[in-house]
Amino acid sequence: MEWWRLAQLLSWQEKQLPEGHPWPGTPQHTGLNWPPGNGSRAWASPGGGSSTASTEPISPSRLSLSAGEVGAGTMEQSELRRRPWASQADSEVLSEAELEEIAPRTQLSPHLWLPDPSRCSCAAAKSLLFQFLPILGWLPRYPVRDWLLGDIISGFSVGIMHLPQGKSRLHTVCQGTGPFAVISVMIGSVTGSLMPNSNFMDPVNGTNETVLNEARRDSARVELVATLTVLVGVFQMALGMLQFGFVVTYLSEPLVRGYTTAAAVQVLVSQLKYVFGVEVAEQSGPLSMFTTFIEICTKLPQTNVGTLVTSLIAMAAILAVKMLSAKFASKLPMPIPIELITIIVSTGISYGAGLKAKFGISVVGDIPSGMKPPVVPNVSYFGQVVGNAFAIAVVGYAICISLGKIFALKHGYKVNSNQELIALGICNFVGGFFQCFSISCSMSRTLVQETTGGNSQVAGVIASLVILVTILKIGQLFQDLPKAILAAIIIVNLKGMFKQFTDMRTLWRSNRIDLLIWLVTFVATLLLNLDMGLGVSVAFALLTVIFRTQMPHYSILGQVSSTDIYRDVVEYNKEIPGVKIFRSSATVYFANAELYAEALKEKSGINVDYLIGKKKKALKKQKKQQEKDKKEEAKKKKVSLCQMFPSGVSSKLEPQASSTPKATLESLGLKKPDLHSLILDFTPVNFVDTVCIKILKNIFRDFQEIEVDVFLVGCHASVIDQLEKGNFFSQTITKHHLFASVHDAITYVTRGQGQSMPKPVTVSTSVNRLLDL
Repeated sequence: MEWWRLAQLLSWQEKQLPEGHPWPGTPQHTGLNWPPGNGSRAWASPGGGSSTASTEPISPSRLSLSAGEVGAGTMEQSELRRRPWASQADSEVLSEAELEEIAPRTQLSPHLWLPDPSRCSCAAAKSLLFQFLPILGWLPRYPVRDWLLGDIISGFSVGIMHLPQGKSRLHTVCQGTGPFAVISVMIGSVTGSLMPNSNFMDPVNGTNETVLNEARRDSARVELVATLTVLVGVFQMALGMLQFGFVVTYLSEPLVRGYTTAAAVQVLVSQLKYVFGVEVAEQSGPLSMFTTFIEICTKLPQTNVGTLVTSLIAMAAILAVKMLSAKFASKLPMPIPIELITIIVSTGISYGAGLKAKFGISVVGDIPSGMKPPVVPNVSYFGQVVGNAFAIAVVGYAICISLGKIFALKHGYKVNSNQELIALGICNFVGGFFQCFSISCSMSRTLVQETTGGNSQVAGVIASLVILVTILKIGQLFQDLPKAILAAIIIVNLKGMFKQFTDMRTLWRSNRIDLLIWLVTFVATLLLNLDMGLGVSVAFALLTVIFRTQMPHYSILGQVSSTDIYRDVVEYNKEIPGVKIFRSSATVYFANAELYAEALKEKSGINVDYLIGKKKKALKKQKKQQEKDKKEEAKKKKVSLCQMFPSGVSSKLEPQASSTPKATLESLGLKKPDLHSLILDFTPVNFVDTVCIKILKNIFRDFQEIEVDVFLVGCHASVIDQLEKGNFFSQTITKHHLFASVHDAITYVTRGQGQSMPKPVTVSTSVNRLLDL
């Protein structure tokens, strides 16, 4: 009884409308011409166009008839809703040329890049100041009650950890080798090559022997490193001002996580010598981690039992307390500062029990005190270290920003990459005058700061104050701190990084290209160390993008039933007769343009090159035959004219020009392809280059040669501009070959071929009127 309900609704609507009021959807309602009449209604013609041929009063019989038409349809059709393109078969379809006539595109002014004078205001200056000094924005809103205690404990823990590791970095620079920190390794290689030990050998009085003058060597190397640090700062500040921070976009999440996981493995290996208490030669360069690990394994019989026991007890205690702290986190006001407690307790035990003297446990030792006055760097070194300075600037920034992205993703905030560059540059530039070494970031100490409750830069300020006070006054208090305790703290805090090994299982299921990037980054960083490993990883990640654009998914599209949506015919298997809609999933440029053309010819189902060759041969043969026939015809005509007319008359006759019709495939005796139109869907294309434009011209030429029309659809405005600048359009290729959508091109093509337009929705006339109410 669905049809009866619709009839009742139509009858009710008729009573509600005032006399002379048009039905919705009729020409008068839509603003078209409407013939006057009392109670008359103009019904749409079955073709969907506006028609006034049928103007009659609405009667119950007509309502019943309309409802019967509805009842004859399926329930699915009666539930469809009318769409704006439902009557597109009779609407005007505009090509790009016609569209530009109606709505011409505005040309951008060449002066738009100039700054707007109205932007120079107090508000803009304040925003710029807050951008370069973020502390002015977050410090006034700092939640003292929630964060201060955690920042204090974290700052003290990290500050104390800085002391022995900073001492080891000084040893790195002076000896030309280094532990984990990649910046220290790079600086050590510079000092070792430019200031070798052979330059500081002093002769022994009365003998031919020489001895190394360590004081003179260390002083010269510190001067060189301070100069290098200033130059690194200059490069980083300049790159920050030039907005070089965009390079962070090339550090994808799988790359960063694989890189930091490999760095965690290197940290673990570098701390094993302190855990077992063995002496290992410092290594640098590719495969240095494996060399160090093999040397540690060979020296395991020399393990200091006291050092090993101390490390195991510290790791067990720290790990147990951390697990308890995590379990009862909701009940504790802050995480238990187990690292700080461990450092203080172990230092007291080491001092009271004399662990170094009784058990041979290695301790931090003497910590220098006092500060040196600022010194102007030696400018004469600039030419020698400019290349190394740039490399250190880039690598230091890359390490810092990669770790920053890890914690930004974890805690839900953003990292301003350009601001990081400027901040690093200022620290290095100013620090170089005070004979500081180039800085970056430490993963181990960053993890300690996070796990001990650090929330903001206040923790960094407190750590800096701890180091300052220690250098000036109380450095001697930590001389008896066992190095095994620091190694235990670092190893336990690497637990979170080692959990990233589970990424492999997740990426295997979700995206195996990302898994490959993760694995290549991990292996390259282990084999080549952090500096070269990062470069190889970024290069490989970019190569995967290039390879994926070279091997996109090519598809022929077909119409999804009862819609204006077009999908791969492999999935929906409904192709429009005589039309091929070709789409590539990637943009078309020099690296894949040839592959695009080859895939197009293959997917079209036509041997284009073979057919063009056959046509050329047929044309050549036809031309020879035409020339032969022309000569014979001219000879016959001359004899005939001589017989019919006198010589005087025949000489005055002028030959009529014969127009040769254009040769077609059928006239040449060749089979015409079933395909009459080819539509190239350029929706995924975001740019075209000169190679792409050349290939497109060849595609248009080849298919037009075999009497197949080619159309471009879905071109972005920027792509159209590039096509214009690349001289793509000509007399044979105009903007009439461009359409806004696939459906517009299909509408145009099917009208031109005299076919019925594939209507997206089949809805009876009465339902259309009803749904317009």
